[in-house]
Amino acid sequence: MPSDDGGERPEREHRPSPIDVHVGGRVRLRRTLLGMSQEKLGDALGLTFQQIQKYERGVNRIGASRLFDLSRVLDVPIGFFFDDMPDALGGTGGTGTARRIYGLAEQQEGFDDETLHRRETLELVRAYYRINDAAVRKRVFELIKSLTPAD
Repeated sequence: MPSDDGGERPEREHRPSPIDVHVGGRVRLRRTLLGMSQEKLGDALGLTFQQIQKYERGVNRIGASRLFDLSRVLDVPIGFFFDDMPDALGGTGGTGTARRIYGLAEQQEGFDDETLHRRETLELVRAYYRINDAAVRKRVFELIKSLTPAD
């Protein structure tokens, strides 16, 4: 594209928007929690797994209609994709409106966002929700709570 002085402008280096990266990371988090492959998610949306990879990395921006489809397939409200957005990106650090609307707990001391993205955490959550008996699931939850240090 010509500049004001008649010369050519250097092509701008394309970097994903931090917001697109955040939203893509939330897609990946939910997909992983559900134990769903990129291929299976792509099939549900009529996309290739490569397109899902690009969404998850934030390389491709997710449009409103696609975000709506993702929320239905992943069974989360659209706001889920924007939860825990850093303050620097216009988020509330996970303590504002989204927390009030969805009834989410405040972030605990010593518990950072990285913990949620560890494979061990995701596998634990998936295994927990595969327990079909609600009473057994509650006993497992109480057992885990009893093993943690007192506040």
